[in-house]
Amino acid sequence: MTLTCIIVDDESLARKLLEESVQQLPFLQLVGTCKNPFEAMQMLQEQAVDLMFLDIQMPGMLGTQFLQSLRDKPMTILVTAYSNFAVQGYDLDVIDYVMKPVSMERFTKAALKALEEKQKRVALEQQTTSSAPPGEESFFVNVEYALVKISVPDITHVESMKDYVKIFLSGAPKPIITKSTLKAIEEKLPARKFMRVHKSFLVHLDKIESIRSQAIQIGTHQIPVSDASVDTLMQALGQKKH
Repeated sequence: MTLTCIIVDDESLARKLLEESVQQLPFLQLVGTCKNPFEAMQMLQEQAVDLMFLDIQMPGMLGTQFLQSLRDKPMTILVTAYSNFAVQGYDLDVIDYVMKPVSMERFTKAALKALEEKQKRVALEQQTTSSAPPGEESFFVNVEYALVKISVPDITHVESMKDYVKIFLSGAPKPIITKSTLKAIEEKLPARKFMRVHKSFLVHLDKIESIRSQAIQIGTHQIPVSDASVDTLMQALGQKKH
């Protein structure tokens, strides 16, 4: 199993040292480095990241403030020279809190914690979500210790929210909420009918009522379309019209 990761630190030397540590662990794949939380925010919007090595004391915004601002938080290891943020860090449910300068031994221990957490999450998904192949008319999800049947044709869209997803169904007053990832749900749905239009949204193409200013309208719901998905969505809708 590989963990994609990013480094967020305003000090160039600190970023370099962390990069060197990441390169020594085969299960870590560095996908970007950021000098401040604002760069990191942009990067997290553009690609999926499993793990973030995050400094705390940075100009403009503290790392802890940045972490609090994120709706979909990657697993996070706080890397800092200040011990007084430890309690706040664990309140934010971080994987580990590492003091600078970071030894390779301590870095490895923290990274292995993240790997173990990822393995647990994957195992839980496999246990709680049906393994029905794509194209099936229904599948089951775990909702509050019960298995609930989801009818694929009834799905209008799916929204990711951290470790859970909301599955919206035609005619249902409230969405079904289950512990899973958007990717896991996407793999159960027919690709010709469903499309990821945003990092946090998956839509049923047949349910789209209108699109305006990169926002899809389905009933009373407005679903954003990312810049990277606009052309693909237009092509998919064009194909459906023929």
